Amino acid sequence: MMLKTTVELWKKDKWCIARIPELDFMAQGSNMDEARENLRQVVAIQFSEMREMGTLDDYLSECGFAISNDTVVQLAEMVGFERDILQVA
Repeated sequence: MMLKTTVELWKKDKWCIARIPELDFMAQGSNMDEARENLRQVVAIQFSEMREMGTLDDYLSECGFAISNDTVVQLAEMVGFERDILQVA
C-alpha cells in the first residue's frame, strides 16, 4: 500500500524525532535516518494490526484518506508551512 504523507523531523536533546501529523504517529532515534526508519516500522506494525482487526479503512478515513484499489489518496494536502510569533498575553 502506497501512502503519501508529511514527515516532520525534530531534534530534542540527543534524540531525533520523526512524526507523521496526518496519522498522529511518531518515533525517535539517535539520528534522523534512524528516527525515519523507526517511524516506518511503527506505521507498518500499526497498519498490520489494524488490518487484522478490520479497522484500517476506518482509521484512514478518519485521518482524511480515501482507499481505492489498494491505493490510498489523501483528501487534503498541506501546501505550506509557516513559523510565526504569537502575542498570547
